[in-house]
Amino acid sequence: MTSNEVLAMYENIAGLTGKMAAAAQSGDWTGFDSLQVQCAVQASATASGVPALDGAKRLRKIDLLKQIMANDRAVRDVTEPWMGQLDRAMRAH
Repeated sequence: MTSNEVLAMYENIAGLTGKMAAAAQSGDWTGFDSLQVQCAVQASATASGVPALDGAKRLRKIDLLKQIMANDRAVRDVTEPWMGQLDRAMRAH
């Protein structure tokens, strides 16, 4: 995997996780599931390892990772309260 391919992969993942956050916020769980599968396919490319980046490419990768993490937080902001409600409901029965 070249450095340009690494950046393209992270850019794709950042875009997909942004769409996942929007889907979660709008309650589009079918769309969310589809995007999650696409994201997993993109991320599977890292299983064999990715080359280290330096300079501007490294900084871009860091920015993309921060964006991915922010998108993950946005999804969790939607799903964690619901999961807590589900857990409490299951304990009550």
